[in-house]
Amino acid sequence: MRFLGINAVFHDPAAALVVDGRIVAAAEEERFSRRKHGKRPLAFSAWELPEQAAAWCLRQAGLSPEDIDAVAYSYDPALVVQRPEGDWEDLRTKYAVRAPAFLSTALPGLDPGQVGYVPHHVAHAASAGLAGPWRDCAVLVCDGRGENVSHLAGRYRDGELEVLAAQELPHSLGLMYEDVTEHLGFLRSSDEYKVMALASYGRPRHLDALRELIYTTGDGGFRVEPIDWGGYAKALRKNAPWTSDHADLAASVQTRLEEVLLELVRWLHERTGERRLALAGGVALNCVANTRLLDEGPFEEMWVQPAAGDSGTALGGALHLAHVHGEPAAPMPGAMLGRGFTDEELGAWLDVARVPYTRPADLGAAVAAELAADRIVAWFQGRSEYGPRALGHRSLLAHPGHARNTERLNDVKGREQFRPIAPMVLESRAAEIFGRGPVPSPYMLFVHDVHPDWAPRIPAVVHVDGTARIQTVSHAGDPLMARVLTEFEARTGLPVVVNTSLNTAGRPMVDDPRDALECFGSSPVDVLALGPYLVRRGEVFAS
Repeated sequence: MRFLGINAVFHDPAAALVVDGRIVAAAEEERFSRRKHGKRPLAFSAWELPEQAAAWCLRQAGLSPEDIDAVAYSYDPALVVQRPEGDWEDLRTKYAVRAPAFLSTALPGLDPGQVGYVPHHVAHAASAGLAGPWRDCAVLVCDGRGENVSHLAGRYRDGELEVLAAQELPHSLGLMYEDVTEHLGFLRSSDEYKVMALASYGRPRHLDALRELIYTTGDGGFRVEPIDWGGYAKALRKNAPWTSDHADLAASVQTRLEEVLLELVRWLHERTGERRLALAGGVALNCVANTRLLDEGPFEEMWVQPAAGDSGTALGGALHLAHVHGEPAAPMPGAMLGRGFTDEELGAWLDVARVPYTRPADLGAAVAAELAADRIVAWFQGRSEYGPRALGHRSLLAHPGHARNTERLNDVKGREQFRPIAPMVLESRAAEIFGRGPVPSPYMLFVHDVHPDWAPRIPAVVHVDGTARIQTVSHAGDPLMARVLTEFEARTGLPVVVNTSLNTAGRPMVDDPRDALECFGSSPVDVLALGPYLVRRGEVFAS
């Protein structure tokens, strides 16, 4: 059977397709519309339908809307309890009620009667518990909000979800983190990772005060009392310089979040006795917290869905429907579920752009040589990643051995200099370079300590706290990138390269060849590796 999942509720609209229990395609609408998180400068932008993403998912499988057996919309308006905060929830619910009609208009031929509602946090849970590597596991979902709750704790047994706890609004760890994100001058529901990065520069000196305001309740839930953030640090305007007070506030909030999550997973472990934990929801993208949960928590193994934010509910909704219809879900094959292009298509784009290019016999060795010469490489290969992390298919690559490359790449991307950049490392070499964190770690969802003897050798990827958010690469999983890493080590002695997303500030990750050429042409990138082809900036502007 064929199930289409749709997220179009809060932000990060996305679509996913599951056929006979297998994940065929998944993509965020922002990769097509070029509007980051699906947001427009209009009041109702968060409710953008993933029209282009859904249509592409169907094309990828050779299907038409009439071929779909059911559609999962990852928000159930019947669960919403109207609250005093006003008309927004009422409008959101009315929009969700009309979603079947909207979708049938966007996908002509789709029967509105085929559209069903999956509760938001159930969709999140399914994106982890059903897409993950285990049939039985505990599952924890934590984000800003669903219909009426902000978290779910439960377990999967042979694909069946048992909900053990759910925290009702207005108490929400995700909304609390969004509030402090906005207070620090960043964009809420978008820039929370900047707070996590800034926290490393501060001291958690407000921890005792926050413990009185953010606490667990012993029944699997928690409370977040009203917080006057201005009492800890002055509110910042966008792009205003931060001070130690702001870093200390970020550190205090980050540490308290970690403590509360630890208490929640300990409760969940006591209730389930499971050895394994699957995580989803926007809070699960907090890789610092994830590492502490694995390091200090009671679960032996932990798996985080790579599209853990709201875009992942499209996948979870489709998987949940598959399970309801008796089709066991196959484990997620990886995050490379988006668009890909043939060599011929890529070459045609280069010809249209009229730029000189070459086709090296050994692309991995050629790119390794460019990196060893300290050139920045825009890397566009294979199918694009589902989720917010660049995982070696739509990436900017650089030499990790030069400290200045942190500033250099942040300048290329037009982003804050306090933000770290991440390393890709051969899986077989990771344990000797990085400690305290899982190996393999293919999705950049944990942080690892950098061993002291390696830190001076790869300064560009070492954060101020001595950690790095690594991505491990295996020869079996990504032979081309493994070839680059192997050849780079042969030239430099370093089995590590810098990896950050192929985009500039405020724009979605590059997804198609036109985007790649625009990014290459408008930013100080030295080389573009577009499929098997190399474009060098010096040759382009000399021609």
